[in-house]
Amino acid sequence: MPAWLVARGLIPETSPKRAFAGATFVNQIGKGLFIAGAALFFTRSVGLPVSQVGFALGAAALIGLAAGIPVGRLADRRGPREVFRLSVVVQALAVAGLVFVHSFLSLIAFVCVVELATSAGTAARGPLTRTLGAPNPTRYRSYLRALNNIAVGCGALAAGVAVQLDTRTAYVSLILGTAAMFLVSAALASRVPSVSPIEAPAEGSRWPALKDKPYVALTALDGVMTIQNQVLIFALPLWIITHTDAPRWFVGASVAINTALVVCLQVRVSRGVDNNTAAGRVARRAGAAFLLATALIAAAGGAPGWVAMVIIVLGVIVHTLGELWHAAAAFELSFGLAPEHAQGQYSGLFAIGQGLSNAVGPPLLGLLCIGWGKPGWLVVGALLLVVGQVIPLVVSWSDRTHARVPG
Repeated sequence: MPAWLVARGLIPETSPKRAFAGATFVNQIGKGLFIAGAALFFTRSVGLPVSQVGFALGAAALIGLAAGIPVGRLADRRGPREVFRLSVVVQALAVAGLVFVHSFLSLIAFVCVVELATSAGTAARGPLTRTLGAPNPTRYRSYLRALNNIAVGCGALAAGVAVQLDTRTAYVSLILGTAAMFLVSAALASRVPSVSPIEAPAEGSRWPALKDKPYVALTALDGVMTIQNQVLIFALPLWIITHTDAPRWFVGASVAINTALVVCLQVRVSRGVDNNTAAGRVARRAGAAFLLATALIAAAGGAPGWVAMVIIVLGVIVHTLGELWHAAAAFELSFGLAPEHAQGQYSGLFAIGQGLSNAVGPPLLGLLCIGWGKPGWLVVGALLLVVGQVIPLVVSWSDRTHARVPG
């Protein structure tokens, strides 16, 4: 049975890859639990105002980004597996501590630690994925992304039980269950072999990521393109309900279509994206797909119910194809444009762009797509198209720069 599963790409071919996949799968179940239930726990069980909860979660997410680069450097020097395990344990303890939150200040304190640990774990996970996935880390990272989509969905479904019960006991169980998932993830990560740090050049900078102008530019561009993640989970549901005649239940159906396509196709789409040039090409394709998708979604506005549903399904499919191309390009470039000895530090920098995108995306899409309407959707699509065309130019710039500065 394992050989059959390996042959069909359903499980990785080596024990270290399987162990790390298991650790990340359980970790993402915890993430799904937390995403779906945390805000309701703070408002329904703790009794804090929605405004305070929203501010605390948003501020903590931005503060957490600060941990990425220094923790990534620590992972480069001390080993990513050890840093990853420690980060997940701290995350578990901080989440468990949320059951003692009774005020706004205590909420801020605990969620900041949670987000700092989350950011640290992300930075350490980058070089670990790069090493375990060699010689094709993009394919392995794509497999993990498909797996993580399943895990987050499972966690969100489990959180629905607590939300339905809507009691203090149910919400506390959800929080403690999240912490337990993180502890199990740390335990599974102990089965992953330790990765020896790569010696940095003696004459090199301590913070090469911050001085790498092409990589900083790539981080900014990818951050802009990552706004597309908010299109289907934030802008499209609001668009369906407020600007189309499609039924409300179609909101869930559109997200389900996207999730199913990501799970089934992410690994397949990543095939052949095994160098910087190929990654630049698929980033260009992703930008074009996003423009077509936003145009289709905009066209659904004001259309009859069944016509709107058909157009939105087409838009979701095209958008998901762009999402798959973007993810494959981001995976390869985040690894391929970073030097071997500083994968963790570069991974921490790259995550900052994605984190800022999650903070900026919803208000920007709300202003353009929902507030402005059809023209706003086209502006968003045009923005993503332009970014997709610029990324290959940054890849060429990076290749020229690194060729002049060996090591």
